[in-house]
Amino acid sequence: MTETARTVIIRDTGGPDVFQIEDRPVGEPGRGEVRIAHKACGLNYIDVYHRSGVYPLDLPHGIGMEAAGVIEAVGEGVTHLKVGDRAAYASNPPGAYCAARVMPAAQVCPLPDAISFEEGAAMMLQGMTVEYLFHRTVPLKAGDTVLMHAAAGGVGLIACQWAKSEGITLIGTAGSDAKCQLALDHGATHMINYADEDFVGRVRELTNGRGVDVVMDAVGKDTFEGSLDCLRPVGMMISFGNASGVVPPVDLGMLGKKGSLQITRPTLFSHIADHEVCQEMAQHLFDKVASGAVKINIGQTYPLEKVAQAHRDLEARKTTGSTILTL
Repeated sequence: MTETARTVIIRDTGGPDVFQIEDRPVGEPGRGEVRIAHKACGLNYIDVYHRSGVYPLDLPHGIGMEAAGVIEAVGEGVTHLKVGDRAAYASNPPGAYCAARVMPAAQVCPLPDAISFEEGAAMMLQGMTVEYLFHRTVPLKAGDTVLMHAAAGGVGLIACQWAKSEGITLIGTAGSDAKCQLALDHGATHMINYADEDFVGRVRELTNGRGVDVVMDAVGKDTFEGSLDCLRPVGMMISFGNASGVVPPVDLGMLGKKGSLQITRPTLFSHIADHEVCQEMAQHLFDKVASGAVKINIGQTYPLEKVAQAHRDLEARKTTGSTILTL
């Protein structure tokens, strides 16, 4: 077992330059914990929020919510994992950008042999997010219509395939023709290039004026009001991220005027806090991937030492699909 592990930490919040890479002691797992040696780590927009201070951490702190690797040691009370198991996770506390770590075991999931470590690291946070968006937030069924912003991103490309596998019409948005084509290739029913088109008008046109049943919006400030205008009466707005900035305070009376709209602001971590629910969500995701209904698109790979560049590219919207850090 490794005594120390290369670990990305931040001592201050700010831009990508605040990252530092150090060799840090790993230690042994206590009760309810495991020690995992990572093979690959996932990059997600929540990592930017932690780095920049939008979601505050007690500093200094590790960064990263998602990884895949091999279990090296198991603490007392852990029964669903054993030494040598392949495993993947997306869970608190942050600190996944490292070669190895000790962490709570409850949200670490056995990874099927059919799924690579790279796929495991790329799919857990984004894939389980799609799972709760489609199955745990509002009832969705075949024939329903959803609007998915950033449809060529990591969550978006999984959502496009998931929707197709469930018979759900997905209208997506993206910022270039190439990204729109990528989402169409992954199962989106319609795509809107918001650089060229007013997405609200186009959604109304595609739905014959009715609007969509559900909006799934991780962009935040820039798309929020337009997203509400895309909903049918009593439709559901799922605001699950703020890549363009935090959504300003909302006048609840506006929801009534726009058609008795519903709105929710869920997080993955509320859903996976329960061990059994987390394992069930992961299994649903693994089944989708193993069946071929969902393929994980790893658009870019960076070595751990290039983590700052990975963040710059993510924030500049230069990435497509999922991004991983390799060790």
